[in-house]
Amino acid sequence: MNGYEKQVKELLLKHGYRLVRTGKGSHEIWTSEKGVSVTVNHNCKSRHTANSIMKAAGIEYRF
Repeated sequence: MNGYEKQVKELLLKHGYRLVRTGKGSHEIWTSEKGVSVTVNHNCKSRHTANSIMKAAGIEYRF
């Protein structure tokens, strides 16, 4: 597996996020029941990017 996309999506699902729609290019918009939205890139190859998605989602997790 290249990158962290699958792991990021699994963690988002586990914490109550759901896919709302696809965004521009290779992005997806995910939202929580609390109304917090995050953008996930299909080519999430950097752990720094994956960590920033987790931080924006309010999930205490580090890759």
